[in-house]
Amino acid sequence: MFAHISPPRLVGRKRKADDDEDYSHSRRSPSLDSDRHMNTSPEPSHRVIKRARANVTGRALPLSRILEPMDTASVKTLLQNLCDRHPELLAEVSSLAPRPTVQSALSTLHNYETNLRNTFPHGGDHSGDYAFNRVRPVLMELLDALLDYTQHFLPPQESQWSTSMAFLDGATDLIHRLPDWRTPQNNLHKQMAYEEMTKAWMLVIGEAAKKGAGVAMQYGGWDQKVQRHNDRSGNRMVGAAQEMQKGILPQVGGNSENANSNRSKELLGFRNQAFGIPVPVRTW
Repeated sequence: MFAHISPPRLVGRKRKADDDEDYSHSRRSPSLDSDRHMNTSPEPSHRVIKRARANVTGRALPLSRILEPMDTASVKTLLQNLCDRHPELLAEVSSLAPRPTVQSALSTLHNYETNLRNTFPHGGDHSGDYAFNRVRPVLMELLDALLDYTQHFLPPQESQWSTSMAFLDGATDLIHRLPDWRTPQNNLHKQMAYEEMTKAWMLVIGEAAKKGAGVAMQYGGWDQKVQRHNDRSGNRMVGAAQEMQKGILPQVGGNSENANSNRSKELLGFRNQAFGIPVPVRTW
């Protein structure tokens, strides 16, 4: 009698439930992805940082740091002592050291000259015996250095005559500036310096002339420079001035074979004297 009535279908509610589940899942997805990402990330950085060593200890300085604070005089003394103890190192050290230039050599000699000037007593007579005795040790150091550098720039050690003359020009000016003393005996050192410098000029001029550099010497004004040095020395360097005239005249205007022959004999005799017999210049 009664008709069978089937219950209403829950399609809409089921769909809503599915939508709610999808929505809930979508809301949870970022956090889940983040968790997965965090789980796969590397270990925290503090776990891989190495700790600093706790056992700090002292150690010797490297050679470069030892030499760094040393002044020139200290390094010079160190090298000299090293070569004195081990003579076999002398040749190697000399070969490794830079070759002195004309400018550096004259600058070093200028430092010696400045030291000489600073040694004079304040006030009083600067040409008397007291002043001479006070500066004499420093004067000897200057003259010894002048001798060593002069020999360094002479042939055959120095093959370029222009380089030799450039040094001799500055070195001769230094001799001009040396003090004159009231006691004649005290002036012997300066006079001997002029004599040895004259021999050095003659050697270089002779070697340059043998290479046919007479015209070049005159063109460079070296004949005039040597003459001025002779004038300033009070004619003590007349030998150098005469040698210069011999060196330039046969090439710039002379045509005498006898003059060339005589000049060659003079040069040969001078070379034998210069290289065969040591010159006692250490007594400056």
